Amino acid sequence: MVTPDPAARRALPSVDRLLSSNAVAPLIAKFGRALTTDTIRARLQTQREKLTQNANGFEFDEARFVAACDADLAQQTQPSLRPVFNLSGTVLHTNLGRALMPQAVADAVMSAMTRPVNLEFDLGGGARGERDTHVEKWITKLAGGDGAVVVNNNAAAVYLALNTVGSQRGKSEVIVSRGELIEIGGAFRIPDIMKRAGVKLIEVGTTNRTHLKDFAEAITPRTAAIMKVHTSNYAVQGFTATAPEPELAALAHEHHIPFIVDLGSGMLVNLEDYGLPHEPTPKEALAHGADLVTFSGDKLLGGPQAGLLVGKKELIACIRKNPMKRALRVDKMTLAALDALLRLYTNPDKLREEVTTIRLLTRAREDIRAQAERVLPQVQAALTGKAEARVVDCASQIGSGSLPVDSLPSAGIAILPVGKAKGSFADKLSLAFRALPVPVIGHIRDGAFILDLRCLDREAEFVAQLDRLKI
Repeated sequence: MVTPDPAARRALPSVDRLLSSNAVAPLIAKFGRALTTDTIRARLQTQREKLTQNANGFEFDEARFVAACDADLAQQTQPSLRPVFNLSGTVLHTNLGRALMPQAVADAVMSAMTRPVNLEFDLGGGARGERDTHVEKWITKLAGGDGAVVVNNNAAAVYLALNTVGSQRGKSEVIVSRGELIEIGGAFRIPDIMKRAGVKLIEVGTTNRTHLKDFAEAITPRTAAIMKVHTSNYAVQGFTATAPEPELAALAHEHHIPFIVDLGSGMLVNLEDYGLPHEPTPKEALAHGADLVTFSGDKLLGGPQAGLLVGKKELIACIRKNPMKRALRVDKMTLAALDALLRLYTNPDKLREEVTTIRLLTRAREDIRAQAERVLPQVQAALTGKAEARVVDCASQIGSGSLPVDSLPSAGIAILPVGKAKGSFADKLSLAFRALPVPVIGHIRDGAFILDLRCLDREAEFVAQLDRLKI
């Protein structure tokens, strides 16, 4: 080990001296004294360790030191939750926040955040009110049913529904087809949710075929409900059979037990009207005889994270009385967002214009390809001869467990190395694009880094930062 020159060590200023200097004053004003002090102390310690290795000719450069502290502080205080460009090819990307809010929804949330609102206050009667009433009328108008409840996500909606029906004395069994015991993101499984909800799962049928008689034979005096789960994130194809919803509803009602349908994603309009594959709606399930339907607010619906329960008045009333309802309820921002979103759905003719998710899902390949041709020259210029880019056709995914076997014709930019690149060049490109001021998330396919432009809204902002790409 090299012994540092004592004179070099003495050249390092004290923390107090730096804190009292004019050069550091702007850092204190911007980042606060405590954080600035910790950063200076850490930087000085790093410098001392370097002097232990080599102290020859050392001179302390205050301006350079302060600039380094400024960069450290900026990095430390950068928000953890940051905007990104979703060019992954998945529209409703769970890891990237799923649905984007329409401007009308964002405005409603901002108002609820910055002003007092009548969250649980009846303006007419002047007494305490029920928070779900702000959206209940719109949910029942658009989805059907006699009443509605909102909780923080669809897993919570399923949990609350099962916990409520399973709380009856002597009735704790819920019958589900073996082919519908789904697992959603993060390894949350329907059997696990049922167990936590306090009900006993009764599996019937097989993975690929379940018949009405399987349900009928499983009913006992302990049966609390029959449940059907929409397999929204996978598809069983080939030699298959499922019991129709109207027949399951009739069987349940014959035995005086509720029929529950979990739609998972869920949608309030017929997507076929917008050129997209059909997705079951709550209105259809209720028309088939369901007593309770659960679905999400932040997937195909295009709103905030929420779980919606809609159905028979008596069952909704029981759910509201469940003590777990309070633990799972949503806040004023979510209700404001849902209220604004649902009002947009009252005019289906304008959904393509006003609901961001619908607009992104229905973008024509020709429009996306034209955008790709526009930005291609800037992408090529940023690659500095290390890679080549070209416009390609690709297929977008809807995502978040919605329509798993369907894809959307799209277009994007494929980037490939020039010559014989060493290592995983596509991985290096992916990292370089993620390191941009607004990270760009693409995907790798067949050794190429692909930017699917279906979800590229802020084109000018995307192009403007490309000159900072470092490969």
